[in-house]
Amino acid sequence: MRITFRWFGVDDPIALAHIRQIPGVRGIVSALYDIPVGDAWSRARIFRLQEQVADAGLDLAVIESIPVHEDIKLGRATRDRLVDQYCESVRAMGELGIPVLCYNFMPIFDWTRTNLAMTMPDGSTTLAYDDAALARIDLSRGTGDLPGWATAYDATTLRALLEAYRSIDEEQLWENLAYFLERVVPVAASVGVKMAIHPDDPPWPIFGLPRIVTNAAALERLTRIVDDPANGVTFCTGSLGADEANDLPAMIRSVGGRGRIHFMHCRNVRRTGARQFHESPHPTEFGSVNMLEVMRALREIGYEGPMRPDHGRMIWGERGRPGYGLHDRALGAMYLQGLWEGLA
Repeated sequence: MRITFRWFGVDDPIALAHIRQIPGVRGIVSALYDIPVGDAWSRARIFRLQEQVADAGLDLAVIESIPVHEDIKLGRATRDRLVDQYCESVRAMGELGIPVLCYNFMPIFDWTRTNLAMTMPDGSTTLAYDDAALARIDLSRGTGDLPGWATAYDATTLRALLEAYRSIDEEQLWENLAYFLERVVPVAASVGVKMAIHPDDPPWPIFGLPRIVTNAAALERLTRIVDDPANGVTFCTGSLGADEANDLPAMIRSVGGRGRIHFMHCRNVRRTGARQFHESPHPTEFGSVNMLEVMRALREIGYEGPMRPDHGRMIWGERGRPGYGLHDRALGAMYLQGLWEGLA
């Protein structure tokens, strides 16, 4: 297991020099955030990012992520050109020796929360989700800068996308995902890149849109679409742990036992009702995810890949990108390493 840390580039208020001071953290998870969705990433641009990270004494271990264009998810006529450009980006990654690509296939909206700063009893703030609150969100004005949404859509564009998805049910979305994987995975395998799909977050439909990467059956189906070691998952304990029906250690032993977990996102969530949760400190006692048993399962399957402490609270007066402060994620990195060492 290799501990890594998310960094959002030069605009991130957290410096690489500070990340390097977290004991055990040597890998960085990052991306190119200024390239329009669908455009190919050049080798030169990725190399520049890789050099920035290397100059700080760290290693670019994971690209998270190269976004998948909505036309691919919708199965539109333009998808072949966009898939070809996606493959160009993957080839450039492989040429530079970057081994893991985390991506997702969520329609329109990426990870979604209804409160970015819920106050906890100890005075810290955290990310929270409530299905009832989501139902009150007015999309008539577009997405704006709401949480986790990689692309801000104006009202007209969003309305057109929502209308387009009315004809896409879960099975059609699976078909479009299969079309994508059947073309991208062979390219990834040929250049030494492991594709690691991120589960839907939260793991159920939102705004009437289908979400399909949500449980054990979905992970099994996903890895069988293209039965190649390069086709795997990012196992996110927070996303999958939001649904109490998901037995995380069993899922790790199943999909990870076949060598298909290529990246770990470790965070804890406290389920507080039906489709309602907030993110909690990493230790088991504070959330609904038994992190000790998660680590035990990973030990049993011999997991050696990258792992990062996922979202953290804002603590000690820190201000910054919601979910991505320095202090609580650093505490999470140390906790995860402590569990790992204790299980050795």
